[in-house]
Amino acid sequence: MTANQPGPQVEEVPYPQPHPWSRYVALGDSFTEGIGDPNPESVGGNRGWADRVAEELSRDHPSFAYANLAVRGRLLQQIADQQVGPALALKPDLITISAGGNDLLRPGGDPDRIAERLDALVQILGTNGATVVMLTGPDVRDTVLGSIRAKTAIYNENLRTIAARHDAVAADMWALRLLLNPQMWAADRLHFSPLGHHTIAAMVLDTLAVEHTLEPLRPKDLPAKSWRTARSEDFVGAREFFVPWVLRRLRHQSSGDGVTAKRPEPGTIFGPGMPPGAAD
Repeated sequence: MTANQPGPQVEEVPYPQPHPWSRYVALGDSFTEGIGDPNPESVGGNRGWADRVAEELSRDHPSFAYANLAVRGRLLQQIADQQVGPALALKPDLITISAGGNDLLRPGGDPDRIAERLDALVQILGTNGATVVMLTGPDVRDTVLGSIRAKTAIYNENLRTIAARHDAVAADMWALRLLLNPQMWAADRLHFSPLGHHTIAAMVLDTLAVEHTLEPLRPKDLPAKSWRTARSEDFVGAREFFVPWVLRRLRHQSSGDGVTAKRPEPGTIFGPGMPPGAAD
């Protein structure tokens, strides 16, 4: 190599870029509250995908704050009336909202009309410049919620349009095919299991282009469930959990009656997602 010849090119490896958010508020119903992912060490006794997202966002951000206003059983209008004002008062720069699923389950739940109300809600949430993340509904074809699969698909298309209109972020659970695995669902077949919440959290972080430590699913090999076994478990879930849900609807009751938000004020979060010493 002569003096005029260039030396070998060294490829530069970019360092992970820190995310721009400092205060995260989660809005929604039982899904965002974390039902199906019980953990006695978590605030409210349930962890859930939103907690897992907050844990990862807290890495190397010791002042990062997180509030979760979600309450099980809430309809879209209740979320609008009870959670949006308090959420905006907390001045978040990141907001997630998953709403409308309970409305779709109601007789006559119209995905287009529900989406119209969500459209107005997302516009309000983005007023102060916060990043708004909307989660689509999952493909429920193999669960006791299969009867609303078509309505969920229509609602999701509306949701993607809303996200584009308001420069929001659509985190697509429908496209997350891992959620078709029965292991992703809790015993009630209505909510996600800890494994499901973990998988959804990783998807949300990937959608936000955030570096995280949630590894892709690598479960131990389990005996494959036969069609008959999976179906019988669905019947058990329907009898023990879905039927009581229907009875509450007929009595105009909600699983969230008397329940308050588990994290009404933003605060630091410490848990398995935090690096050693972060809570010191």
